[in-house]
Amino acid sequence: MSHIPVNKGGPLTPHQDLHSEQGALRGEHPGRARNPVIKVADLAWLEFEKPDLDRAEVFARDFGFAIAARTDQELWLRGTFAGSPCMVIRRGRASRFLGPAFRAAERADVDRLAAAVGHTVRDVDVPGGGRSVALFDPSGLPVRVVHCAEPLPALPEQEPLILNSGTDHRRTNSTQRPPREPSRIQRLGHVVLETRSFIRTLDWYLDTLGMIVSDFLFLDGQRQRGPTMAFIRCDQGSLPVDHHTLALHLGPGTGYVHSAYQVTDLDSIAAGGEYLAERGYQRSWGIGRHIQGSQLFDYWRDPDRVMLEHFADGDLFSCDLEPGWAPMSASGLAQWGPPVTRDFLGTSPSPAKLREVMTALRDDNELDPGRLLGLMKAMTS
Repeated sequence: MSHIPVNKGGPLTPHQDLHSEQGALRGEHPGRARNPVIKVADLAWLEFEKPDLDRAEVFARDFGFAIAARTDQELWLRGTFAGSPCMVIRRGRASRFLGPAFRAAERADVDRLAAAVGHTVRDVDVPGGGRSVALFDPSGLPVRVVHCAEPLPALPEQEPLILNSGTDHRRTNSTQRPPREPSRIQRLGHVVLETRSFIRTLDWYLDTLGMIVSDFLFLDGQRQRGPTMAFIRCDQGSLPVDHHTLALHLGPGTGYVHSAYQVTDLDSIAAGGEYLAERGYQRSWGIGRHIQGSQLFDYWRDPDRVMLEHFADGDLFSCDLEPGWAPMSASGLAQWGPPVTRDFLGTSPSPAKLREVMTALRDDNELDPGRLLGLMKAMTS
């Protein structure tokens, strides 16, 4: 990992002083829209289909979700924080991602967005009720913007351990015995999506939902062609928010990559991971600490191979910070931790992956042979 250079000739730039070695060059993507339609406040929940809701519920409890509601056709999952549920799983013939729902700051934003795009506002079947407008992003992914009428109440927390650090001795005459139990999910943090139309999709989220970019990644030797990944946060003005609520990257696929759920601390991640491992679930990658976003991470696969992340201690940015820029590489995904796995990167060869690549190269999109080779190089560097 390289170090941030010290500017001895004058004041530090936001990138040297805060989070990134590089800022934008003249003419590069600004990372925000001048006049977005609305500014969403956060992710509300993610929507999936699965054929076996009983099996989905077993994994959900083992991973650390609480059950907000359950019917024969739907399973609503939540965290301990007050607010909306984290996820809804509907009964379907196959396991698949249906799309994200973003939370509007106020009810009027749902109406304003619906009027701008010419769609109808409808009731949403979330526990507590609410209103929503349904959209599609340029990749064809369904996206909902919702306003919930009655937020769910908070649940009991998994308390953080009291730590001794250096000469700061806050715990004496007592031991540390974190229980071997599921991590207790607090909230949904972010979702990562892959798209063949990166710039069009990025601009749609900035223009339509008012999101702003925290960090761009570009391919080595191809910066002049623009970024290929963006970590995107909500714009709540001076209120600090997660470094990224949404991340997008260029690739041959379209749709879900992983989603992340906040837990209390490192011990919650580690003890919860041991609990999952003892029950035979597959760890995809972890435990480590990321660079973009800085969060502690641990990635797991559910029984349908959907990837989910436990995270803690992520960066919080206000609207003032401009985007950072950095080269994309596998080694640049973490400050420390085990080597990134092929399972996490999705680089294991398969007939399905080959068909996906060939289809993407034939279609009219942003993935061409040069971009594909650059992505392949990045995933091995």
